[in-house]
Amino acid sequence: MRILVASHTYIVDLNCEKLRVLSQLEPEVEVTVIVPKHWKPGGVQNRIIETQYRDEGKFRIVPVSNISQNHQGLLTFGADIISLVRQFRPHIIQVEQGSRGLAHSQMIALNQLLGLKAKNIFFTWWNLPYELKFPVSLIEKYNLKHSHGIIAGNQDGAKVLRQRGYKGSIKVMPQLGVDESLFTPTPQIELATELGIAQGEFVVGFVGRFVPEKGLLTLLNALVTLKEKSWKLLLLGRGELQSELMRLAAENNLEERIIIIQSVPHNQVCNYINLMSSLVLPSETTYKFKTLTAVGWKEQFGHVLIEAMACKVPVIGSDSGEIPYVIGDAGLVFPEGDVKALANCIVQLMEPELAENLGEIGYQKAMVQYTNKALAKQQLEFYKDIVNI
Repeated sequence: MRILVASHTYIVDLNCEKLRVLSQLEPEVEVTVIVPKHWKPGGVQNRIIETQYRDEGKFRIVPVSNISQNHQGLLTFGADIISLVRQFRPHIIQVEQGSRGLAHSQMIALNQLLGLKAKNIFFTWWNLPYELKFPVSLIEKYNLKHSHGIIAGNQDGAKVLRQRGYKGSIKVMPQLGVDESLFTPTPQIELATELGIAQGEFVVGFVGRFVPEKGLLTLLNALVTLKEKSWKLLLLGRGELQSELMRLAAENNLEERIIIIQSVPHNQVCNYINLMSSLVLPSETTYKFKTLTAVGWKEQFGHVLIEAMACKVPVIGSDSGEIPYVIGDAGLVFPEGDVKALANCIVQLMEPELAENLGEIGYQKAMVQYTNKALAKQQLEFYKDIVNI
């Protein structure tokens, strides 16, 4: 089976591992990944990235000239894609730019014009209802009509697609897996000493952006109610909310209990997660954000949860978006924004027996469902089902 995947996501090699594993699952499987030749991610990487060709036998990364360098929905590829697609002749074409991405429309049209008879699939994270106006509505209608299958990153995303009228096959699974060779239980004695964390001290952890919708104020307010308990808060990330968090901490004489690490390479995040007694993802759904086609945001997956699970760190999450499905029985879930309920979850995990039990359940779930190999197997089975329809 020849599989063609198109997405800006794979300009980062770390993100390619699932597809690399996919190419090795069976002898006849080949994977070619099309990435934009030039891309400007924004954020901390606010520069144009020039991607490089990579050939690993059955797995290739091929940069292709592109139109739009920083907008997912407008991303399309130049004429050099035609010869590549004609030569590779894929059985599966998967575009990971959402239901109304122009790149998906482009690949559907190429598939028809070149007579490839490949199956068209797209991936989407979007998990809130939305309304579209012309011509975007026409683009999505075209994409849905000609899609033989869809991979949705969450349960709510699959429901939204059904509401949009899609009746074909939908597989729910995240875009990226967890690297179990990197995210694994590993004592961090020296790092703990460096950060002033005493042996046996209960460390509440958070990894992500310091923004209101991530629920950090709810987390800190929950810890304020537990001032008499022994704990420290380890925050990994940065963002606009930092000054407000520190102001709240100062008002409650808790500054010395808070450790903020602003910048850590992804391959070192595991070290900090292994310092945590519990990782908390207290995300909160908001309807303040507006785009041209939609309003709002809620947690689409919570990748840091499966990274913590792989480290045997017990997790706590709000009930925003996909979080309850990711955690399941492998951690504790509380109503988003509920300070008292979150504080109660933290107190529960201060009991070593429960924490150890949930850490083990989470580890087993991550290994069975969320490693790159586990996801690659799920994706290949979905492809087989689509090809045989």
